Amino acid sequence: MNVLVIEDEALIRSFLERGLTAEGYAVTTAGRGEDGLDQLRDGRQDLVLLDVMLPGSDGFDVLAAIRAIDPELPVIMLTARGEVADRVRGLDLGATDYIAKPFAFAELVARIRAHTRPAADRQRSASSLEVGPLSLDLLAREAEIDGRRVPLSAREFALLAYLMRHPGQVLSRQQILDGVWGYAFDPRSNVVDVYVGYLRRKLAENGECPIQTVRGMGYRLARQKAA
Repeated sequence: MNVLVIEDEALIRSFLERGLTAEGYAVTTAGRGEDGLDQLRDGRQDLVLLDVMLPGSDGFDVLAAIRAIDPELPVIMLTARGEVADRVRGLDLGATDYIAKPFAFAELVARIRAHTRPAADRQRSASSLEVGPLSLDLLAREAEIDGRRVPLSAREFALLAYLMRHPGQVLSRQQILDGVWGYAFDPRSNVVDVYVGYLRRKLAENGECPIQTVRGMGYRLARQKAA
């Protein structure tokens, strides 16, 4: 899956390139709209992440040019502009989706998946997650473990969803922080450990919890319940 990132802020561009590469995407980047359009003409892209505030031609102009090249290509606009008028303008010009900065990386990746998977797969997998004894209803915002309902706060739910999208994978604190809290959050914070603790207390049965600590590396969600 090829993703083109058109973003003039080097920090965000690098953040997106690293994160998306780690998720298995082939990433091409550009700091100006004109450069991004050149790359789009030169090679196949499956999705574009497009910043609105670009030097030279702004994101709206670039979006119009993308639509002239490929009317069906998914384009997610990234912007600090949260006003309704800007969102409406982008959608009217043909944007597939719109996400405001700062954003959590996990949400962005979920939107990329939603806009790039085949229609049948979108319908089948967009509403729930299941890993071992855990299940999440993403529409009802409900969590269960072994059929037992687990009340979660919005942030706890987002953290558990992120872990469940990477079952069996060791995730560093920085990966989790980027994925759930976003690139603008202070990396020195211990908020990840605090919320993992909250989740463990709510999920644990008979002293067991599927969220494992991997010493010196981070956390992992076990694929199956311990025997």
